[in-house]
Amino acid sequence: MENKELEKPEDKRKYVSAASVDQPINSDSVEISGGFQGQQGVERAKQIAELLNAGSLPVDLKEIYSNSVGAQFGQDALDKTMFASIVGIALIYLFMLGFYRLPGLVAIIALTTYIYLTLVAFNFISGVLTLPGLAALVLGVGMAVDANIIMYERIKDELRIGRTLKQAYSKANKSSFLTIFDSNLTTVIAAAVLFFFGESSVKGFATMLLLGILMIFVTAVFLSRGLLSLLVSSNFFKKQYWLFGVKKKNRHDINEGKDVHDLKTSYEKLNFVKLAKPLISLSILIVIIGLIIISIFKLNLGIDFSAGTRVDLDSDTKLSQTKVERTIKDVGLTPDQIQINGNDNKQATVQFKNDLSKEETLKLNKVINDQYGHKPTVNTVSPMIGQELAKNAMKALIYAAIGIIIYVSLRFEWRMGLSAVLALLHDVFIIVALFSLLRLEVDITFIAAILTIVGYSINDTIVTFDRVRENLHKIKVITEPHQIDDIVNQSIRQTMTRSVNTVLTVVVVVIAILIFGASSLFNFSLALLIGLLSGVFSSIFIAVPLWSIMKKHQLKKSENGKLVVYKEKKSNDEKILV
Repeated sequence: MENKELEKPEDKRKYVSAASVDQPINSDSVEISGGFQGQQGVERAKQIAELLNAGSLPVDLKEIYSNSVGAQFGQDALDKTMFASIVGIALIYLFMLGFYRLPGLVAIIALTTYIYLTLVAFNFISGVLTLPGLAALVLGVGMAVDANIIMYERIKDELRIGRTLKQAYSKANKSSFLTIFDSNLTTVIAAAVLFFFGESSVKGFATMLLLGILMIFVTAVFLSRGLLSLLVSSNFFKKQYWLFGVKKKNRHDINEGKDVHDLKTSYEKLNFVKLAKPLISLSILIVIIGLIIISIFKLNLGIDFSAGTRVDLDSDTKLSQTKVERTIKDVGLTPDQIQINGNDNKQATVQFKNDLSKEETLKLNKVINDQYGHKPTVNTVSPMIGQELAKNAMKALIYAAIGIIIYVSLRFEWRMGLSAVLALLHDVFIIVALFSLLRLEVDITFIAAILTIVGYSINDTIVTFDRVRENLHKIKVITEPHQIDDIVNQSIRQTMTRSVNTVLTVVVVVIAILIFGASSLFNFSLALLIGLLSGVFSSIFIAVPLWSIMKKHQLKKSENGKLVVYKEKKSNDEKILV
């Protein structure tokens, strides 16, 4: 057939160019290459491109993923999510203002600027704000607040030992920067890996997260510090320590010679090392039980991973399973699962194990629109897409974990890197096990939540390890196991307020989305909530205590029974020039 066509005059051929496809096209971009030589060849290539863009070629495409969103349904979901986000962020603003006073006001300005710039940048690159993208924005808000809290807690500590406001700001500025840098860079590694190895929504998540981290440095690091520097330099607040959250009675005299690390905290009575031992055992037991649960119940895979069609419909009146089933059967279809959603039972989700044809989808849209007054949201996924999403997400998570271990090993030590990743895997597993037990649907929103927790949990753990490193530098040589326990307890106590405040601010947003957000966001919000609580638990009771166990083992195996954990760097005057 092709040879006969070639024999015909060019203007009478049924095709423009004899192109060939070597593999299935699974992306929205296609490259045409060939022997386009000279100016004539360039013109020819342009012609073909124009024809393709115009849709003039009779190209037969097989639908593997389709998404049809009803205008009303999508608008309602957006309105609810926006309202929930506004409520959550407003509560964060109130908390920051009440707890940190004047720096809290600076944080509000910085956080507002962060959200605005992130959305502007995302719009500039023509990004589409999907649910994973929203997840990355939520994570970014948490990390932006975290960067401010790290700085403000340092200022409070420096003021408490008796420094002036200018001295406190200067010291806190220097000491907190590295902590913020380390915590954000580990998240950058995870996001970069997800961007390069992820597909579809995973790549969208990574893009939004990378943009968010860039904006954190622009706003939470530079803008926030710039504004705070102006306020401090003005000398208007130099004696107003209460505006920085420090009472006069809690300030020491600078002549006492106290260091930040000598300050008492609200958690002095808690022995975290002692508490960690039974809690690690409990975590191991939970993991074993979780493995049994997953092996018995398996995961309730949504159509994103199991293939099929999902229909989300909205109604002005209350719905029932019988009513919805009757509507679907009027179209000549048999639903495999019907679920009534929403507080007022005015929303429903219908699932089909098989892909609906284009004709069936159009007929279903018309019938539902006629009966309920709203066009439904229809998602159809082929098995290939579902498998690819799951496979790419898993690969990305594995590569991200390896990248984090390598970075933390170089920046700190390999024991910290391994402990951080084990705590991370613990958080991910807890979410998976609970979703399996509760028979909650695992779809693309679940992947988004997992990725969010990966970014958040590692950020939280690194901050605590950064304080461990500071305390190791202070002690320099370890000779007794109890010294390691003291360092762990001290480090956790010193960062506990920051850990609690940070997770609290993000949890507020998540709970707001859980209560006020669209029903389609429920599983996503629940997974986030479980992961956040598990993340702060694992950072305190798993990551750092695991490091202490490995460190004690290193001490036991060391020569002369001592570990040199910090060596003073020689100054230029002390160096011997040869």
